[in-house]
Amino acid sequence: MDRDQAEELRALQDTLFFIGGKWRIPVINALCNGHRRFREIERSIPGITTRMLSKELKEMEMNKLVKRTVYDDTPVLVEYEPTTYCRTFGKIIGEMIAWGREHRKEVTKD
Repeated sequence: MDRDQAEELRALQDTLFFIGGKWRIPVINALCNGHRRFREIERSIPGITTRMLSKELKEMEMNKLVKRTVYDDTPVLVEYEPTTYCRTFGKIIGEMIAWGREHRKEVTKD
């Protein structure tokens, strides 16, 4: 394997690690669609549990994909927003959505 191919494979593996799992992309999509509060995000993703969403948001914050802001209010208000870095992934998600739509048409046509 030449150096360029090895580097491509590493980059591809990094991307797959980032998007791996069932919930990462739906959470990013919810955030990029304007959902900011925990319950808004949770309601926008059918089937996700509170525990799983909390875990995903913490991991995304550690990886500089999400900014968490706590407002000192009663009750305390916490909002999440995608970072500029996270938004760079938006084009990829858009392409994945477009491919998924075309794929569904392809496999369901007779």
